[in-house]
Amino acid sequence: MNNNNSKNGGQLPPFIHNTRLRRIMIFISITVIYGVVVSFLYSTIAASILIAISVVGLIYTIVMMNEISSDTNKYIADLSYRIHRGEQEALLEMPIGVLVLGDNKKIEWANPFLLNYFQSDSILQKRLGELDPELEKLILKFEDSKEFHTVTWHDNKFSMLVQREYNTVYFLDITKYAQLEERYDNEQITVGQIFLDNYDEVTQSMTDQDISNLSNYVTNELASWSQKYGMYLKQIDDDHFFLLAYVKSLTDVESDKFNILDVVRESTSKQNFPLTLSIGIAYGDEDLNSLADQAQSNLDLALGRGGDQVVVKSLEGTARFYGGKTNPMEKRTRVRARMISQALNELMNDSDQIFVQGHTRPDMDSLGACLGIRRIAQMNGKKCWIVLDKERVHSDIQRLLQETKSYPEISDSIITPSEAQSKATDNSLLIMVDHSKPSISISEDVYQSMSKKVVIIDHHRRGEEFPENPMLVYIEPYASSTCELITEMFEYQSHEEEPINKVEATAMLTGIFVDTQSFSMRTGTRTFDAASYLRSTGADSNDMQQLMKENVDNYLERNHLISLVEFFHDDMALITGEEDKNYDSVTAAQACDSLLTMSGVDASFIITKRSDGKIGVSARSTGNINVQIIMERMGGGGHLSSGATQLEDKTVAEVKEMLLETIDHIDDNE
Repeated sequence: MNNNNSKNGGQLPPFIHNTRLRRIMIFISITVIYGVVVSFLYSTIAASILIAISVVGLIYTIVMMNEISSDTNKYIADLSYRIHRGEQEALLEMPIGVLVLGDNKKIEWANPFLLNYFQSDSILQKRLGELDPELEKLILKFEDSKEFHTVTWHDNKFSMLVQREYNTVYFLDITKYAQLEERYDNEQITVGQIFLDNYDEVTQSMTDQDISNLSNYVTNELASWSQKYGMYLKQIDDDHFFLLAYVKSLTDVESDKFNILDVVRESTSKQNFPLTLSIGIAYGDEDLNSLADQAQSNLDLALGRGGDQVVVKSLEGTARFYGGKTNPMEKRTRVRARMISQALNELMNDSDQIFVQGHTRPDMDSLGACLGIRRIAQMNGKKCWIVLDKERVHSDIQRLLQETKSYPEISDSIITPSEAQSKATDNSLLIMVDHSKPSISISEDVYQSMSKKVVIIDHHRRGEEFPENPMLVYIEPYASSTCELITEMFEYQSHEEEPINKVEATAMLTGIFVDTQSFSMRTGTRTFDAASYLRSTGADSNDMQQLMKENVDNYLERNHLISLVEFFHDDMALITGEEDKNYDSVTAAQACDSLLTMSGVDASFIITKRSDGKIGVSARSTGNINVQIIMERMGGGGHLSSGATQLEDKTVAEVKEMLLETIDHIDDNE
């Protein structure tokens, strides 16, 4: 009680005295009445005296009550005044901006704090749109929201609340806090791994002096680059560097599009020792061990996409890609092929049965690779099932399936996805060929049921979507086809087992032939070695021609699509199918391939509606334009010279606009 008195200057408010006095009066009144009654019983004189005293006391009490009531009214009036004055002063002096708008967004009133942010001293009764169009747009944007929103106005950060029903807007200047937050974000640690893609291959035939000069050049370039952006660089091995930086430095480097890739590649190429870099950078976590693991994973992703590029990704975010403009350097060796083959044999021997599946809408490379894996499994004494949806195959695959009927051991091994799930056990091995994205597998359910034991063999550049913890990964973007990779494995199988037969060899050679566009693209010496081996084991060129023949309807449909071609950007061609007509995806891809034979066309695209309702986009390139990046921006993937994607809930016209905007955006950034 003493503390409360001291806070009020040692005095209690009058209404508190008033309450106490009323209690005293009630007590006195009861006492007097009781005394008068008792006095009359014993003495009339005493009772009269007591009544007189009571009257005097009552008069005095009434007077005191009037005075206290007057004091109370004064106290309440004074308190109301002080509260009202405090509200006014707070409204005028508090560090929060208040803006009151009238009809047509005219400014009715603004407190002094907010006036400092306007460019004009006279703002009352002026339309907000004429006075400050930027502020009007911000208010209109959030006027239907009842929450605070962070906005930027006149280079300041504000937390803004719009109360539409009262035509009032509140502004809290949070610039200092935003600067602190930005500084905190910029000073987050990033971890990077830098790898020289083909260092061993390039230096294999060089003298010690040349190797030393090349290493010094690359190290100096990387050191100058890291110092320019305030990053820490440490060489771990001849072809491996460790990078430590702040997020601010990473932002600056990303703005420069990691130009160090082009510098090293172009400079070393002029010296006839072309080197390329792959970089993986991770950020967004306080645990350095987690960042290091993520950086290594990002580097693996960059290498799996063919190298000569950068992958930047936080632990929970999406990957950002830079570079990847050039064809991947050949890094595949006979030694690696032998090691992969032996590792695959061991995994097969440790499994009770093998399942192999390609991608949806399988082509000859996909099914040919499946047939090759089935034969390798048989050579290792293991049963292998080919998972295939026979209802969704193109005419060439239908002809191949018809050919396999002459080989009961093959035809009996081709099963549906539902049959595969019923046969699979915990010890079964799943091999994904010609793709690495589970979402485009023949059956994603089959993948999910065997996701703990997965092998990937593919020649496409690896995408962000990738199986978790695969047991073996063999991705070689330099290879022409998956059939080429699998063909090399036959050399390291047991020669005592039955070799590859005619239909398998023909299917695999057809897969190589189709993917290389008749050996005109993405071919190397290893491609012709694989083709030679398959030819020697019985691949028949006449049977190949029969498999690749088109029926009349597909032929006419392809020519119809080509007739719809339009040209843009001087070196690109685009086919847009009709909105109300479904097209076969293989026929559409063939039409896209045909456009590259036209003079002046470096990249071709085709957009068609598929039978499943999705809009399919195929992209092809001569190698001068990276269509993989374009398709990845649209949710797909592929090669530098070949890519595709499928989009749902879109029209052909919408996808066309989306494609053109993506190409323009990439061109602007480049």
